[in-house]
Amino acid sequence: MRRSSRHHLLVAGLLASSSLFVTAHQARADEYTDLLDILKLKGSLTQGEYSALMTKHRRHQQEMDASDRGERRPARLASARDQERAGHMRAASSAHRVTVASGSDVTPVFLDVQDAADDAAASARSARQSMLAAQAAINDPGIVRADKYVPGKGVTFHAGSVAINLSGFVNGFYTYDNAYGRYVGGGTSAGAGGNKFDASAVRNGYLPAALITKITTTQDGIDMAAVFGMYPGLDNNKPGAMNANSGGSPVGLGTPGIDFRQIYMTFGNKKMGTIKIGRDLGIFGSDAILSDATLITLGSIGGNSAPGNTSLGRIGVGYLYADWIPQISYQSPMMSGVQVTVGVMQPMDEFNFAGTNNNGAGPDALSAQSTHHSAPMAQGKITYDFTSGDLKGRIWAGFLIQHQQRLYSSVISENQGKSATVEAGEFGAKITYRGFEGLGYYYRASGLGTTGLFFDGITPAGNKRNSEGYYVQGSYSFDKRLRLAASYGVSNLYQAPGEIDSVLVRRNESEVGALFYKWTDWIQFVAEYSHTESIAHNGNRGKDNSASGGAVLFF
Repeated sequence: MRRSSRHHLLVAGLLASSSLFVTAHQARADEYTDLLDILKLKGSLTQGEYSALMTKHRRHQQEMDASDRGERRPARLASARDQERAGHMRAASSAHRVTVASGSDVTPVFLDVQDAADDAAASARSARQSMLAAQAAINDPGIVRADKYVPGKGVTFHAGSVAINLSGFVNGFYTYDNAYGRYVGGGTSAGAGGNKFDASAVRNGYLPAALITKITTTQDGIDMAAVFGMYPGLDNNKPGAMNANSGGSPVGLGTPGIDFRQIYMTFGNKKMGTIKIGRDLGIFGSDAILSDATLITLGSIGGNSAPGNTSLGRIGVGYLYADWIPQISYQSPMMSGVQVTVGVMQPMDEFNFAGTNNNGAGPDALSAQSTHHSAPMAQGKITYDFTSGDLKGRIWAGFLIQHQQRLYSSVISENQGKSATVEAGEFGAKITYRGFEGLGYYYRASGLGTTGLFFDGITPAGNKRNSEGYYVQGSYSFDKRLRLAASYGVSNLYQAPGEIDSVLVRRNESEVGALFYKWTDWIQFVAEYSHTESIAHNGNRGKDNSASGGAVLFF
């Protein structure tokens, strides 16, 4: 068969079948158009043949659309008349037909619009009912739900209007320590005990482990919370004057200590401020300790042969320990970056931490003590937080005051009625710029002592000793995972007038360097080196060098 004959047969076939294509769904019509386009591109159809076929196809398509409309309209009109007879009058009924100037009846259009409006209203009512049902389910006190987990914020559950948050951390380190020197009463170095020895331990760092439960709600516009914080250690505990912090006992059948540091409630709001009642970290010295990079490492270890719940960090080598103290305190609202916190605290005893003369074996105490308090301790601070572009910072200043009564020692008795008013002040600043963070802190006190609050602050004769200390710290984050930190700190305890040189500590100092690697949102690996030295007023020195490696998990 000649090519011209085949061409005429193809055109005739397309003409004959076009009516079949146009009776199908719109998708089939699109397929017919595509087929004509392809045949034209291949040269199977001339331009005239292509145009004729397309014209015929469009005409049949228009006829099909008109036929469909004609079939649907009588059914809709009949339905409308049925509704009218049943008493359900429509907005555009046969009794109120709408015509245009040409006389055409457009009632079906209005019926379509009315149907669409009815459907939209029904959908809106259904959506609102679903929303109200969902809100009722969320606030149902019988349903407990969990918030989306945010790294570092703990796990939060809601039972109605009450939120229960569980958070905490676990850490563990291997530490090797080389200690040597002569006896220093009240020294923080492991070598201050006067022995030369090397020691290995698997232990906690500056922090023990922790499980913290926080229960919060809002009632009548007042935000309320109850907090319970348990801080157990890894190593066996040997109870003493400082309870779980008294030291360790690495013998069989021993058990670790549980330090229940936090038990408090708060209530208030952003307008009135917040009141706290219970046991929590003190106000004086709190920013110094919470800004310390050794908080999640070890810092000065304070002894490694029988480790207790924690190491010392920078306690006694840059600041005094803020401690966890029963208190009633008030924190003001934040006003242009400024916030004030004040509180009355459980008064604490004056304590002879340094022991006695003759390297701790003599009869004469190195410091006075007291156990009577007619007034509470008072503490307070003011902070200023600021931001300028990438620069962020905080400046703070604080105070502490307490009256010690009925002091006693190997020199004076309670009956003599000796008393002393202890005073202390502090100042600190911290700045962060991109990956860098820098900090400087200074304190000075009269009668407050060194290392712990009221440790060795008053002489056996009842006179106050002055003390001061400082630390500087810098850290740099290379990226979101790797961080390097280093710090240096000193705490000095001065003699009161008339005192003679003794084994009482005069100066504790340390240098610390640490490398942190954040492996996941929960786990950080830590490697650290620290050197600590204690110097007595009579010239005795104790030193130690420690190296540690381990991990910290926060959740």
